[in-house]
Amino acid sequence: MGQSTQPSFAQLPSRATTRSGVVFNPQTVKWVYRDGVVAMSIDFVPAGDQVVSEFLLSMKAVLLWYAENSSAHHVRNLHSRLVHFLEFQYRSAGAPISEISSVDLLNYKTSLAESQAWYLGTLSGLLRKWHRLGYAGVSDAAAALLEDMRTKGNTKGAAVLTMDPVMGPYTAVEHEAIQAALNDAYMDGVVDDGEYFLAWLFMALGQRPAQYAALKVRDLSVATTKEGDAAYILRVPRAKQSNAHLRADFKERPLISQIGGPLLKYVQRVRARFMQLLDDPSGAPMFPQKRPRDMAEGYEYHHTGTSLGLVLKAALNRLEVLSERTGKRAHISPVKFRRTFGTRAAQEGHGELVIAEMLDHSDTQNVGVYVAAVPEIAQRIDRAVAMSLAPLAQAFKGVVIHDESEASRAGDPSSRIIDLRIDRSAKPMGSCGQHSFCSFSAPIACYTCRSFEPWLDGPHEAVLTHLLDKREQLLRSTDERLASVNDRTILAVAQVVHICEMRRNSSNG
Repeated sequence: MGQSTQPSFAQLPSRATTRSGVVFNPQTVKWVYRDGVVAMSIDFVPAGDQVVSEFLLSMKAVLLWYAENSSAHHVRNLHSRLVHFLEFQYRSAGAPISEISSVDLLNYKTSLAESQAWYLGTLSGLLRKWHRLGYAGVSDAAAALLEDMRTKGNTKGAAVLTMDPVMGPYTAVEHEAIQAALNDAYMDGVVDDGEYFLAWLFMALGQRPAQYAALKVRDLSVATTKEGDAAYILRVPRAKQSNAHLRADFKERPLISQIGGPLLKYVQRVRARFMQLLDDPSGAPMFPQKRPRDMAEGYEYHHTGTSLGLVLKAALNRLEVLSERTGKRAHISPVKFRRTFGTRAAQEGHGELVIAEMLDHSDTQNVGVYVAAVPEIAQRIDRAVAMSLAPLAQAFKGVVIHDESEASRAGDPSSRIIDLRIDRSAKPMGSCGQHSFCSFSAPIACYTCRSFEPWLDGPHEAVLTHLLDKREQLLRSTDERLASVNDRTILAVAQVVHICEMRRNSSNG
């Protein structure tokens, strides 16, 4: 298509409506509005110094088309990629930009690192649309080049395939450590109700932050099965689909009773809090803002996806969970929980179609990496590995005591932890310092419990040998996922063995 007459300031309307129905003024130098659970802030001030005024008007007109026809996330991403290109071009030319040429694009492509090659792929779609709309600013030669040029998409799956400790999935040990620390922190009041259930939903469902931000209390329901049990269903908005509205379509996700039951009570408390604030309290956000601002119609008191992700990070960072891979605090981010969910689904034998459904992808092009990564996840844990990883993982949370005389429940025979399957001499591994009923299986569950008080001369080596032998047997007869179920316990026992050895060596010295 030939280029149209140069748009003027008057050709930008003073009122425009986004695809989801949000009204804003595109004539302003900064577009600021709230689109559902997305806080939009598109700043044209920096570009104003890098381009001529006519080019800036074309740029705004094109992005306005996308605002009216695409998602807020897409508009924000396109603006970000265009700004990156304009900054490069302005530095190269040393003068304000009036038109993008084919030479400009080739120079930009050459400047990009391998990890940034996908930038041009995203920018290409924007510039081709720009030219087709007839706005000045993209030369015919540049448009023709983009039609013929093969551009790379965003690199998919590298963090998963390499089990990157920052952006890749959590290991089983890290994941269990987060769960255990979260439960302890909730009992101690370190995290509140909303933070606790938000974290568990990230781990249980692996959805995107925007989807959790869009949840309302009405989205959780409970029914009674034929057997008389409670069945909990969470309707999750499909936040990354082609619908104009965030809550136009849903996927129903079943929740186990251990999560669904407590979550229902929490939801009822949230609903009660909004009885006087909303005409329909069932429309209250499941995870409301503590200090509401920038509320969008239909999403009053809702977080944005970004701000809810920050809530998750802040809450879990307070737990200071260590990674056995790095010895440092485990990196917390919503995408790591999503990648962990997909990885664990692949480990359980689910195929690409099922994983795509579970992660709410529209197709399978982004999920093959999880299936491909399964062989890379298996790892061998023997005594030497366990002893070296134990100090890093810090899976043992109790206190080693000399003998029963130092126990919290000294003189109480029921507090002694004994297992004849592991040690036929009936020698106690230690004492339980908990006064309430415990339903977990001793002694395996004890070593990762903060109430456990292992004795200095307890048969901890026998426990370690028992767990390692059992792991090896399962690894030969079944899959790695089942074999690794006690990996964190193995590291906790190894840590106790290490502590006891250090104590004895210190005494002998």
